[in-house]
Amino acid sequence: MLGDHDVGATLAVSDFGVARRFYEETLGLTTAVAMEGAAIYTSGSSRLLVYESEYAGTNKATAATWAVGDRLDGVVDELRGKGVTFSHYDDLPDTTRDGDIHTMGDMRGVWFADPDGNILSIVDQQ
Repeated sequence: MLGDHDVGATLAVSDFGVARRFYEETLGLTTAVAMEGAAIYTSGSSRLLVYESEYAGTNKATAATWAVGDRLDGVVDELRGKGVTFSHYDDLPDTTRDGDIHTMGDMRGVWFADPDGNILSIVDQQ
C-alpha cells in the first residue's frame, strides 16, 4: 500500500526563525514550500517538514537521518566548521567510535542536534 510512495521526516521546533536559519544556513537545505511558522525543505528526493509546535524537543530518539555515502567525512568536517557539535554514544552495543564518527558493523555515522534538541544523524550508507 505505502511501499511505492516517498516518506518524509517531520520535526517540531519552538522558534521557527532560529530553526529556519539552522536548516537553511547550517545544513544547506532548500525551501520547497514556505508557510507561516513552517517550511517544507527538499533534501535529495525527499522532504523534511519543520514546523513550530509547543511539543518541540520532546523526542529523545533519532528523528531524521541523511545517507551521504562516501562523503561522510567531508560532510562532518563541513558541519563542524559551521559550529555543529556531535553527540557521542559510547554505550551503544557493537559500536566503536573514532573522534565523532561511530562505527556499527559496516556502517559509519554521527549524531547531532538542531537548536531544539531534535536528534539528527548522518550515515555513510546510500
